[in-house]
Amino acid sequence: MFKNVIVYRIDQWERPTLAELEPRLDAARFVECGAAQQESLGWVEPRGEKHGPLVESVAGQWILKLCIETKAVPGGAVKSQLEARLDKIEQDTGRRPKGKAAKELKEEIVHELLPRAFPKRGNTPIWIDLQNNLIVIGAGSAKKADKIVTLLTELLSGGIRLELVQTQLSAAVAMADWLATKEAPPGFTIDRECELKQPDSEKSLVRYARHTLDIDEVGEHIRQGKLPTQLAMTWDSRVSFVLTEQFALRKIKLLDVVLEGQEAAGKGDNNFDADVAIATGELGKLIPDLVEALGGPLMLGEAGASTTDKVIAALTGQTAAMGAASPYAPADAQDASAPF
Repeated sequence: MFKNVIVYRIDQWERPTLAELEPRLDAARFVECGAAQQESLGWVEPRGEKHGPLVESVAGQWILKLCIETKAVPGGAVKSQLEARLDKIEQDTGRRPKGKAAKELKEEIVHELLPRAFPKRGNTPIWIDLQNNLIVIGAGSAKKADKIVTLLTELLSGGIRLELVQTQLSAAVAMADWLATKEAPPGFTIDRECELKQPDSEKSLVRYARHTLDIDEVGEHIRQGKLPTQLAMTWDSRVSFVLTEQFALRKIKLLDVVLEGQEAAGKGDNNFDADVAIATGELGKLIPDLVEALGGPLMLGEAGASTTDKVIAALTGQTAAMGAASPYAPADAQDASAPF
C-alpha cells in the first residue's frame, strides 16, 4: 500500500468529523485533464470503488487517496517546431525572435500540442494517524509531498499546522555512524544498498548495490568526508526499506513473516481493510523506533549541532559532548504528550 513515505507531525488541529470531511473531498474530486490542461489533481475513492467514500476509517486510521494526472509534450517535438517557426520569421522579417518573444512562441506551441499529448496518471495514498497526530504521505520526494501538504492544509482547515518530523540527529549523521562503526541501532539491520556523496562542489558519488557494507572501504569513504544519502535497512525482520538523508522511507516492503501472518488469517490481496490495518500497524511501530534510533524527536524551538559537527562527534566518539550519551539516546527535551 505504501511504497514510499514522508512523515509529518500535526502540530495543531481542530479535527473535523468524517461527515464534515467527506463533502470537502467531494468538492475537490478528481477530474481528468482538459484538452489544453497540463495537470489535474483531486481526490478518488481509496477502495477503488466508484461512488464510494473519499475517506475511509479503518481501525481508527483515516485513509485518503489523491490522484494526479499530467500531460507533457515531448521536448524534441517542441524544439523542432520552435526552430522551424523561428527560421520562418527570420526569413520573412530578417530578424530572429529572441528572449521574451521566443519564450511566448514556445508556450504557444506547447499549448497547441497539448491536446495530442498522452496523459500520465498516478495515485498517492495518505494516512492520517489520529492517535499519534501524524500524517504519512505516500511520496518519495519532499517536493511532491510539500505540494500535497498545501492541499491538505486547505482541505482539513481547522487551523491545522503540519511540520516534517525532525530528529535530534540528522539521518545522514546517524547513517554515517552506523556504517563507520559497523553497528546498526537496536531493532534494525543494515542491508546491501548504500549511496554516499561528498557534500562539496564536486559532489563525488559512491554507490553500493547488492554488496555487503560491513567493509573498511565504506568507513574510509566516510572518513574522507562523504555522507550517506541512502541506506537500505530492515526493521525487526518484518519491514525492509531505504532511509534517505531527508528522513524519507523508500522501497518499503513487508517481509514474509508479515505476509504469512496475513495469509494465515485468511486475508487476501484484495482485502482493503486488512491491507490498511497491516500496513499502518507495521509502519506505526517502525516509525517511532526509527525516530528513537535518530536520537529522538526534535521539537519546535530546539536547535541541534551542525551536521558537520555531529558527524565528527559521531565518528570520534565525542557525541556525549553534545548532550547525549550516544547517537541513539532519546532527546532530553521533548513534549511527553507527543510521540514525535
